[in-house]
Amino acid sequence: MDIRAITVVGAGTMGNGIAHVFAQYGFDVTLNDVSQQYLDRALATIASNLDRQVKKGTMSDDGKKSTLARITLSTDLRAAAMEADIVIEAATEDLNIKTKIFKTLDTSCKANAILASNTSSI
Repeated sequence: MDIRAITVVGAGTMGNGIAHVFAQYGFDVTLNDVSQQYLDRALATIASNLDRQVKKGTMSDDGKKSTLARITLSTDLRAAAMEADIVIEAATEDLNIKTKIFKTLDTSCKANAILASNTSSI
């Protein structure tokens, strides 16, 4: 399976970090959350972290621009998951929320999509 498209569900600290790294290494990433405000904040955090990498000399300005260009924001989970090769759930640590997300993913993703969860306490 050729993995190119990644969806990250949850734009908090873990989610935006996961999206950042995948995009930095050349993957197309859709970052999904329930609110555009959360997504905008996540993208600002990623941009700030990339600025720090540029300042340290570990990334060029062009690298920053291309990383940000590979990130798409979405508040529509079904649409965000439809073409993903891998979906990584990084939502809040609430079993009901995570269960609802995976039920939606089960009916929205390609049959061969890899579904993963980033959880620390469930």
